[in-house]
Amino acid sequence: MDSKIKDPLHGLTLEVILTRLVELYGFEELGEHINIRCFTHDPSIKSSLKFLRKTPWAREKVEKLYLVSLD
Repeated sequence: MDSKIKDPLHGLTLEVILTRLVELYGFEELGEHINIRCFTHDPSIKSSLKFLRKTPWAREKVEKLYLVSLD
């Protein structure tokens, strides 16, 4: 019997997660959900990815929001 719990983030890159969130919410609403500068001041996918890759706490918030958005 396979008792492993499937991780919904498995196989998804940060870029895919961020792109889907931006498509769903847009940067303005995303900045309301997660108040970080890369979403509120001159946002772009490229600059946000650069910040999120270097900042584990921010990446964790983005991943949690993505998981909530799946429900």
